[in-house]
Amino acid sequence: MNLEELLAEYAELELKLADPSVHADQNRARTLGKRYAQLTPIVTVYRELDGVRDDLEAARELATEDAGFADEVVELEARIPPLEDRLKHLLIPRDPNDDKDIIMEIKAGEGGEESALFAGDLLRMYLRYAERVGWKAEIIDAQHSDLGGYKDVTVAVKGKGADGVWSRLKFEGGVHRVQRVPVTESQGRIHTSAAGVLVYPEAEEVEVQIDPNDLRIDVFRSSGPGGQSVNTTDSAVRITHVPTGVVVSCQNEKSQLQNKESALRILRARLLSIAQEQADAAASAERKSQVRTVDRSERVRTYNFPENRISDHRVGFKAYNLDQVLDGDLSAVIQALTDAEMTEKLAAHA
Repeated sequence: MNLEELLAEYAELELKLADPSVHADQNRARTLGKRYAQLTPIVTVYRELDGVRDDLEAARELATEDAGFADEVVELEARIPPLEDRLKHLLIPRDPNDDKDIIMEIKAGEGGEESALFAGDLLRMYLRYAERVGWKAEIIDAQHSDLGGYKDVTVAVKGKGADGVWSRLKFEGGVHRVQRVPVTESQGRIHTSAAGVLVYPEAEEVEVQIDPNDLRIDVFRSSGPGGQSVNTTDSAVRITHVPTGVVVSCQNEKSQLQNKESALRILRARLLSIAQEQADAAASAERKSQVRTVDRSERVRTYNFPENRISDHRVGFKAYNLDQVLDGDLSAVIQALTDAEMTEKLAAHA
């Protein structure tokens, strides 16, 4: 969509949002309001740029008669390139999921108990980061390990307003590697283990329609560390989506109904992610222009405790404040990934 079309769409949205009848349908009003908010920065910068260009034209005409306007011409000319650059950035196609909340799964990998403890460290890092930026994070399912780590933990993270969680945490998907001396190591040797992180944009019910006939639902007793039963009733739920083979289980809540709702929530996000990955694969040219965030198999980051170093292998980011990063200070590495994505997109649309 070109700039003229976006301006026309913005004007049409203004008219619709001014119509009281539109607000009788809250879902429609919310959808229109979100799109209006997306376009507002583009229109604001365009109008400022247009105004500066008009002022420059007038100043140049006046400068031919009065040399006192020469300084104003220079000042106005200097304002145009930054505004043009800003508008160019705003017109780069956005990730359609950037405004969405997310569901994140952290899974222990190679390394046994040490990997599960590292999964717990990653969970704490993301919870602290969410707290720092004012997001709400909720653990919706967890399988603990014997030493207090996590074999598998699922978290829902919600932003506020137009502050999209996906736009910042979509880069976290992949294999995270840790290098340190495990608590189970008696000889003081450094070990390497890993945990996997999967990130899905949370799907609205209207986005993913699930046919109940496609589901196989099993119930079982929740288990705690070491496989011990923590529930005397069959409240845990396992849902299998037969057409795709996707399996989701939840046992965090006390009631079967709550666990079923949580499992369906995760299932919707996974199915939406699968559909989008298939669409991305089809649109290979567009996919090449983006930082890779989908391939769960690639090692994305290393956390080196002896050197207090964090390294992101996709963009060559390296910093020696691992202790602060694990306490939720993720802003620098996330910004490096965001900048890399923007650079790729600018190059693709040059």
